[in-house]
Amino acid sequence: MRDTQADDGYMTADGRKIGGLAMEMRNITLRLGGVVAIKDISFDIRWGEIRAIIGPNGAGKSSMLNVISGFYHPQEGEVIYKGFKRPRMKPYEISRQGIARTFQNIALFEGMSVLDNIMTGRLHHMKANLFQQALWWGKAQREEEENRAQVEKIIDFLEIQHIRKTPVARLPYGLKKRVELARALAAEPAILLLDEPMAGMNVEEKEDMCRFILDVNDEFGTTTVLIEHDMGVVMDLSDRVVVMDYGRKIGDGTPEEVRNNDEVIKAYLGVAHE
Repeated sequence: MRDTQADDGYMTADGRKIGGLAMEMRNITLRLGGVVAIKDISFDIRWGEIRAIIGPNGAGKSSMLNVISGFYHPQEGEVIYKGFKRPRMKPYEISRQGIARTFQNIALFEGMSVLDNIMTGRLHHMKANLFQQALWWGKAQREEEENRAQVEKIIDFLEIQHIRKTPVARLPYGLKKRVELARALAAEPAILLLDEPMAGMNVEEKEDMCRFILDVNDEFGTTTVLIEHDMGVVMDLSDRVVVMDYGRKIGDGTPEEVRNNDEVIKAYLGVAHE
């Protein structure tokens, strides 16, 4: 059933137009075994924004990202996506819904080249059957050439031309993170989910990743939802921030509003000093 609530979005302080509602999490409760990972949380995601989810370890952030992606289905509450209540989905349907993600622990094919890893992000764009693909003829050939062209654009965009033929196993950690981002972008997502995209990176690598996240949002208009522990990165990148603690939502708003929220300061940022 379609949700008919109208919302035209808002303008950011730097003049960027943030669109209407892309997704709403309404009273989400998620239980994993006997543990309540998420307890009655509601917030929304708007088209074109960078939306951060923060909180201490064990706050339920990754579980929430799994609900947003459709990998977890909450026992209570509902997810409204593009104006409709979203049903339980199979894993292959998630990408077709326009959602792609990276993972906290890098999930790449180590024995394959960078190019081949990124090509796997194009799988749902490939319609040729197995016989056509085996012969690499007709529709299959045209599809692969078109998909290869899209992948090459992403390789150029993320400045990884020099490693395109390199096996992923031989890459340093920071470049592996960039390749995983490239694979997610290859799916041409409407919503990009990033689970700690800068974890384990040095300062230079973080600066590069921040630049790419902003460029993805600016050039492609991709809505981005990210989990990140580096508060400097969160405050610089995000349009809005939702804060979780022990599965509850304790804050939601602009970076400045969250920074000045007493409950957030107490639970996550530390006690303020006079």
